[in-house]
Parts: sequence; C-alpha cells; structure tokens
Amino acid sequence: MEHAKEVVKPAEVSAREISISRLLNAPVELVWKVWTEPDHIKNWWGPNGFTNTIHKMEVRPNGAWDLVMHGPDGTDYKNESQFKEIIKHKKISYEHNSFPKFISTIEFESRGNTTFINWRMRFEKEEDLIEVVKKFKADEGLQQNVIKLEAYLEKEMPAKETPFTIERTYDAHVSKIWKAITDKDEMKKWYFDIAAFKPEVGFEFTFNGSSDGVTYVHLCKIIEVIPEKKLSYSWCYRDYEGNSTVTFELFAEDEKTKLKLTHEGLETFPKDKKDFGKESFSAGWTFIIGKSLKEYAEGKTA
Repeated sequence: MEHAKEVVKPAEVSAREISISRLLNAPVELVWKVWTEPDHIKNWWGPNGFTNTIHKMEVRPNGAWDLVMHGPDGTDYKNESQFKEIIKHKKISYEHNSFPKFISTIEFESRGNTTFINWRMRFEKEEDLIEVVKKFKADEGLQQNVIKLEAYLEKEMPAKETPFTIERTYDAHVSKIWKAITDKDEMKKWYFDIAAFKPEVGFEFTFNGSSDGVTYVHLCKIIEVIPEKKLSYSWCYRDYEGNSTVTFELFAEDEKTKLKLTHEGLETFPKDKKDFGKESFSAGWTFIIGKSLKEYAEGKTA
C-alpha cells in the first residue's frame, strides 16, 4: 500500500538530549543496510550541503567509526566514534568521542513495509548541547539528516510491483472465517501449523513452509487488527532479504463472507529464487484461499 509522506517534525531538545522520530517508507532490511554500509551512509549522512569521507566503519560492539564531514564552506569536521551496541534490525548505539561528546542511539521498529526509527543524541554536558544548538543548529541538522535519509531510501527502493490480490466468497458466516484466520488450531486445518498466534498488534509468530525440499522459516508480526474485518501482518523469511505485508479483509454478505487477500512488497525478495517470484505466490495463495480455505469453511474437509 502507498504511505503518504509525513512532514518531518522538528527534533526535540531537552536537557542534554536531542531526539527525533520518523516513520520511513522502506522495510527495515533496507533501512539497516543504508545505515550500516559505508558506500550507502556516506551519501546521506549529515545536514544539507555536507559530504563525507569514511575511513573506517566497523559496525560491531567496540568497532571504530572514523569519518570526515566536509561542510559546504569547505571546512572539514573530523568525527571519531565507537560503536557500543549493535542489535541487527533493532538498535545501533555509538559514542561520539570527538567534540562534542555524546552517545547516539537509533532504534528501529519494523512495521511491515515501513520502519519506525527513534533517534536520540545524549550529550555529556548540558552546556555542550546548548553550544551545538546555538552555534551549529544541531537540532535543525538532525531534522535535515532524516529528510536526506528518506530521500536516499526512496532512490534505493526496488520498483514497486502491483500487489498480488485474490478474492473469494464462502458460504460461511464472517465469524467462522475470522476464527479460521486467527485461531491457530483452526489455521492448521487449512493453512499452516503455527505454534503460537494471537490477533494482537505487535504479536510475532513463525512457521515453516517447504518447496522442492527447501524449508523456509517465515517471520511475521501483526500490524493491524479489526475484529471480523481486517487482519494484516508482515511476512519475511529468515536468512533472506525482503519484507512484505499480507492483509486479509472480510466483508459480511448475509450468511456468506467475501474475503480479499492482498500480498504486497513481493519485489523486495531476492530475484534469483523462483520460490519468491510472483507466479509462485500466485499459485500458493490461489490454492490456499481458493481451495483449502473454501473447503474448510464450507465443511468439505474433515
């Protein structure tokens, strides 16, 4: 689905800290990649007009990050930092050891095909924060940095494909279909055998699926729940790039139910694997929604 662009809210300044939050229109895998690879971050790092030369970037605990930021007036700003905490796709924390000293923490939250980031810079001394805000407009610089990040992500995003959709109408009440897609004991009768599932926003679940002898571990997280109307969750694979979103929408039609399934973000998966091609998803969902769920819903299976 398309996400309307937000106006980037100004960075907030409090005692010793500058912070900013932003919902980025890109999956967490891509956001993480452009944050942690020198050939990417050098293209968007810093306020407007700045360019960068990165001499060292060891994205691991205690790893060094040495770069020179080149200002629009030709002034060079040497930055020496050390990474403190790295949790892939979740968190980056580094200590800036050049003046001014601060600890920067960036938290990443995957929300399907989008990523929410919370970026905080906590200074060693309050007077240092006051100086960089007054002299260098560090709060405005952080806001500009987020805007540059968003623009860079937009260029790096794969060209969007038309999402896969399928609609079917079942001779069953909407309450039965809702239970079928939200109750793990019912799901295993027509869908996948999922060990734990709760229709609650933020709940994470996994399941295995196989194709031609290859087992794929699916990693999912619930994004939206409207009882008996809508269920949406992220869908990606362990050890593979890419993140997509699966959405079930239910429409009650007297004692019947129309279901519309949308699977978007398929273009983010590796292109060199046939199992991740749109044709493969089309065949899989057509069987699952068009045959397996229909037979289950209408009492044609045991």
